[in-house]
Amino acid sequence: MFEKLKKILQKVDADYSDIRYEQKKDCVITFNGKELTRIGSNSTDGFVVRILKNGGLSSVAFTKETDADTAIKSALENAVLIGKNIKKPIQLAKVPVVKETFFPEMNEDPRKITISEKLELVRKYNDIPLKNYKIVNTNIGYVDTIREKYFVTSEGSEIREDLITTRVGGLITSKEGNLIQNIRVSSGGSDGFYNVRNQEDNFANKTRLVLDLLKAKPVKAGVFNCILNPSLAGVFAHEAFGHFSEADIIETLPAMRQKMQIGSKLGSDVLNIIDDATMPNQLGFYKYDDEGVAVRSTQLMKNGILTGRLHSRRTAFEFDEPISGHCVAEDYRFAPIIRMGTIYIEGSTPTFDELLESLQDGLYIVDAKGGQTAGENFTFGAQYGYVVKDGKLAGMIRDINISGNLYQTMKDIIMVSNDLVLTKTGGCGKGQTNIRSCHGAPHILVNNVVMGGV
Repeated sequence: MFEKLKKILQKVDADYSDIRYEQKKDCVITFNGKELTRIGSNSTDGFVVRILKNGGLSSVAFTKETDADTAIKSALENAVLIGKNIKKPIQLAKVPVVKETFFPEMNEDPRKITISEKLELVRKYNDIPLKNYKIVNTNIGYVDTIREKYFVTSEGSEIREDLITTRVGGLITSKEGNLIQNIRVSSGGSDGFYNVRNQEDNFANKTRLVLDLLKAKPVKAGVFNCILNPSLAGVFAHEAFGHFSEADIIETLPAMRQKMQIGSKLGSDVLNIIDDATMPNQLGFYKYDDEGVAVRSTQLMKNGILTGRLHSRRTAFEFDEPISGHCVAEDYRFAPIIRMGTIYIEGSTPTFDELLESLQDGLYIVDAKGGQTAGENFTFGAQYGYVVKDGKLAGMIRDINISGNLYQTMKDIIMVSNDLVLTKTGGCGKGQTNIRSCHGAPHILVNNVVMGGV
């Protein structure tokens, strides 16, 4: 395949060009209640060519090798047209030439597991909540996605890498009278099928929680000091802060770019945030991004001070900052864009019990349940929580939504515990879907959280 790709690029007369070919394979199994609604596998493939010519950068996706000449012609014409109509010519940061083949280590390769075995595993998990009469529905499924990628550049790089992702989970819904509650359950990873095995306790615990929610009280509206659990704190790191660490998000927003200058003091002294997709056996792990750049651990915030940013080759040159290897595509249909890899709040020394003792009275908020950001303001839902009295967990609460301002909230984070947890499943919908977007955090104690409720 490398020779085919190099022959295609040899036809390109440009300042720079690259081409990515990949074969994408999916296996999907879905239950809605007791009914099996979907089962099957699929394999597709295609190419993306990118061309930099006269200051313009253009990309074209195509699925047939015979369409390469047409794709190149279109990309060249578009690049020249773009170059004529932008104020500043696009340039790419210099990176080393790489020639490597990398296959991640697998603990049970899902490609070697039969679809019948996958089906029976999902059926077993789906049956666990349905044993209780108050569980009125489930939407439980399994997905594995394999991207087998080849990448070649006019500079001489040749990279072969596989990305293999597994996931099982979904939604469990309970009902009593007119009250309906639901909860999410999931597990998965990037290093093998073993991640979705032995999840019986996970499904049983989530079933117990969604039943407990039928007895929980709606949260009262107000402003509270809160402990956020690792899931919710990780979503804050990703959604509220992380996207503004992606250079392409802020480069056309002058006010945000001014605030997000390297060296700015944005958070409290206890807040440290890092994006490290080099961590093996984690959902967000990869070795090379879709520009052929080796991903590196990037310290984004240290003691509340902004210290780094995530870049593509284009934005690294534009900002005159170090390249980071964070330009990733959903699959062969897309040119890459800047994405987080494994973003998380770093742990400190206090224990969770010490956070409770420091909080005394407030709320403990658990597990993310959707949310949105609007500039520097955010709103997140939580699956459930507890009232905290005298440093102890008291009654369970539901119907939780928290909101705040990114910069004020980062200053209001006053304690960070020592129990870092990274997500087993992920997802980010910035422009394209990134199923390997991983986030995490320890428990964090935050003052003055605005809580919607009754």
